[in-house]
Amino acid sequence: MPRLTLTGLTKAYGRLTVVDRVDLTLEEGEFVSLLGPSGCGKTTTLRMIAGFVDPTGGTISVDGAVLSAPGAVVPPERRGMSMIFQSYAIWPNMTVEENVAFGLKLRRLPGDEVKRRVREMLAVVKLDQLAHRYPAELSGGQQQRVALARAIVVKPSVLLLDEPLSNLDANLREEMRFEIRRLHDEFRITTVYVTHDQAEAMATSDRIAVMNQGRIEQVDAPHLLYTKPRTRFVAGFVGRTNLLEARVEGGRLMLEALDLGPAAAVAPVAADGPVLISLRPQAMTIHEAAPDGPATLVLPATIAERTYLGESWDYVVAPEGTGLRLRVAAPPLEAHDSGRPVWLALDPRQVAIVA
Repeated sequence: MPRLTLTGLTKAYGRLTVVDRVDLTLEEGEFVSLLGPSGCGKTTTLRMIAGFVDPTGGTISVDGAVLSAPGAVVPPERRGMSMIFQSYAIWPNMTVEENVAFGLKLRRLPGDEVKRRVREMLAVVKLDQLAHRYPAELSGGQQQRVALARAIVVKPSVLLLDEPLSNLDANLREEMRFEIRRLHDEFRITTVYVTHDQAEAMATSDRIAVMNQGRIEQVDAPHLLYTKPRTRFVAGFVGRTNLLEARVEGGRLMLEALDLGPAAAVAPVAADGPVLISLRPQAMTIHEAAPDGPATLVLPATIAERTYLGESWDYVVAPEGTGLRLRVAAPPLEAHDSGRPVWLALDPRQVAIVA
């Protein structure tokens, strides 16, 4: 039986629908991120799961028991869930140890068990040496660890995280996203994570639900979202891509005069006609001489523009005899001057047809 199930979940404020018939199922121990731009409905969905917001339509179930339906909502304190907010919401007048113990004491657990579980949890999050410090004496990353420890120590049925890393600097965010995944792998708590940062979602999640205008556009494993986006929005929001107008002719996928191979190898296509394709910058490579390689289309081209990004070069390449201008990513040591003739190798297997 699934741990968490959203069925037709809807939230409207008057005539404005912010969450529109969302269906989503999480298995026990699964980590799923709700990813999307501001205003897409992801935080409202999370708050409905937590019980802070009543749904207009649909249901929320945990282990088969309905917790939310229009007019019948189990309050947050009776859901057995833990939630971590953007602000962490740890008590400033309590030490690290007291913060982590707070939920256990509310549950009236024996004192010896509270001490044991707090001690073990602080060791797991690497805060055992800071147990007697107050939040004001901690860094942002350490405060986030306190919030995680307090949420996990009570062994919730579902863990909810609402953009928990948004207040941290870039280096700390990168460190903490791996810490969150490490803790999930250790405790296997069913987790819903809300973020607008695709790198966070990619690093932490088993699956990602991409939301747009209140609806889920695609739910998939991170690598499938990137390599096989199903919609224009997903292709453009998750990573960078070249969105190009192509066509299917006689079962072949054609990009201007370029034959990209059988259309069925990319996606099921009902009939000949125009299609939109996603071609990632990483699906192409730039060479000084024409390369040989299986399943690769090699074209003479010219470097039209280039931008150095530190970890990579971002090139705009113009294949000869076409009106195309393709963004291509290359390693930092592969520097090519603007205006230089080159060879462009394109892997048709990495093309995706999007709706």
